[in-house]
Amino acid sequence: MLKDNFNDLISLMVIARERSFTKAAARLGVSQSALSHAIRGLEERLQLRLLTRTTRSVAPTEAGEHLIKTIGPHLEEIENELNALRELRDRPSGNIRLNVSEHALSFALWPAVEPFLRAWPEVNLEIFTDNSLADIVSGRFDAGVRLGEQVAKDMIAVRISPDWRMVVVGSPAYFARHGRPATPQDLQQHNCINMRLPTMGGLYAWEFEKAQREIRVRVEGQLTLNNLQARIKAAIAGLGLAMVPEDTVVEAVQAGQLELALEEWCAPFPGYFLYYPSRRQHTSAFAKFIEAVRYSENQPRLGSAPLAP
Repeated sequence: MLKDNFNDLISLMVIARERSFTKAAARLGVSQSALSHAIRGLEERLQLRLLTRTTRSVAPTEAGEHLIKTIGPHLEEIENELNALRELRDRPSGNIRLNVSEHALSFALWPAVEPFLRAWPEVNLEIFTDNSLADIVSGRFDAGVRLGEQVAKDMIAVRISPDWRMVVVGSPAYFARHGRPATPQDLQQHNCINMRLPTMGGLYAWEFEKAQREIRVRVEGQLTLNNLQARIKAAIAGLGLAMVPEDTVVEAVQAGQLELALEEWCAPFPGYFLYYPSRRQHTSAFAKFIEAVRYSENQPRLGSAPLAP
C-alpha cells in the first residue's frame, strides 16, 4: 500500500505541474492509460477526487491542491536527498591508509599527493612510512607501495613510477684520498656506508648488473645507517661511499658535492607499484587515488631528472 501510494503521489505531482496527462506520461516514461489508472486508484483509496479533467486541461481539485501542498515539499526533500547521495557517490570521501617505503614516498607517491588532496578535499590520506615488507592486510592498510619484484602474486599491482636505479656516490675529497673503484669487487677495499635492512636485521648487499651479469657485494665500513637522507649526508661529508637512489642525489652531484662511481654497473629496477588485495571492494575515493597515482610515460612525475650515464 505504501509503495503504491508513494508512486501515485509522484504521478499526481507531475500531472499537477505539467497540467497535462500527455506531458506527465512522457516525463514519467509511462503510458497515458497507466497514468490514468494510477490516479484513479489513488482517488479510490482516498475516496476523494484529486483532479478535475476537461478536454483542454487538468487541474487539482481543492482536496488535490491541499494534498499537493502538504505532501509536495516532503517528496521534494526526499528527491533532493537522493540526488545528494548520488553526488556523494561521484564526490569521493573517506579514509585511505597506505604503507609505503621511504624512497617510494618521495620518488613515486609524493608528487601526486598534493594535487589529489586539493582535488578531493573530503578524502583523508594516511601514509605510514615503512621500509619492511609489511603485511598490508593484517595491518589494515588499503594498499602498499613496493618494487614490482616485491609484490606478492595474489595482489593487484598498478605501476606508479618509471624504472630507476641505485648509484654509488662519494665526495670529491673521498675519491681524492682513496681512489675510485673500477669494479664492484673493488668496493671491498673501500670504506662504505652500510644500510641495515628492517627485515631479518641484515645489511643490504649492494646489487650490480652489467651485460646480464649480476653481482652482489657485501661491503664494510665504519658507519651503518637505516635512513636514506642520513646516508647521503654522510657521503657528502666524506665518511665513505654510499649506494642510494639516483634521483635523491641529482642536486648534490650537479653541485659538485658528490661524484658517481661504477655507473656502467648500475642497472635500473622495474619501478614502484601500488598494490592491494584482489578481493578488495573499491571505494570511489580509492578508485580516484589509483587514477591519480597511475604512472603514464607521457606524464612522468619526477621531482628531478635522472643523471646522464
